[in-house]
Amino acid sequence: MSRPNILVLIPAWNEASRIRPVIEAFRDSLPVLVVDDGSSDDTVPTARDVGANVVVHPQNMGKGVALSTGFTWALERGYDAVLTLDADGQHDPEEAPKFIEAYEREEGDLIIGRRDFREMPLYRAFGNGVGTWMLSQALGIRIYDNQCGYRLYTRKLLETVDMERTGFEFEVEVVVEAVAADLVIGWVDIRTIYGIGKKSYFHPFHDSVKFIDMVWVAHKRVQELKNEQTPNA
Repeated sequence: MSRPNILVLIPAWNEASRIRPVIEAFRDSLPVLVVDDGSSDDTVPTARDVGANVVVHPQNMGKGVALSTGFTWALERGYDAVLTLDADGQHDPEEAPKFIEAYEREEGDLIIGRRDFREMPLYRAFGNGVGTWMLSQALGIRIYDNQCGYRLYTRKLLETVDMERTGFEFEVEVVVEAVAADLVIGWVDIRTIYGIGKKSYFHPFHDSVKFIDMVWVAHKRVQELKNEQTPNA
């Protein structure tokens, strides 16, 4: 069998001090695309210096838009799948083979990293645990980690799912749309890395409200699908 044609996609915003080792980890294995989302530091020259392809947004448009830009770039160039991870070192590049092996075993159309919430700071563990439980209830299937950005997206998923969200909830939206499209979600266990010294841009009240809205939309979508699938009496 031929080796799958996989692109590593790294969305980045002001990550000049952290992105170099992330890109270097793939130097001899996979091509890398960095989508710079309006950085004001040296993220772009740093990424190019290490050999990554770079697409630049002139202004910050949100992680979801950066990912969508990268997905379009990958589809236009015929890639079979896209592996996404953060630019700040919170995801270990050494675990990338887990996703590729799961893809080769056809374990999912969307393969998501499953973190151990017990290894997170308490407030993050609580938020992730509650959010994951809520989404599982809304979708009617077991979701193990609703927001982890370390993922592998197959071409089938990228050609099927219409992704419109722009912020942190993008990862949740993809899960909802995948379930709605009857696509398979696979999981691989990954490390939970904290203490990288990066400021969080999560806004507890505002983003929690958006997440609850997403869960409600997910619940309604699942109910609509069930009604469509129920034969008329």
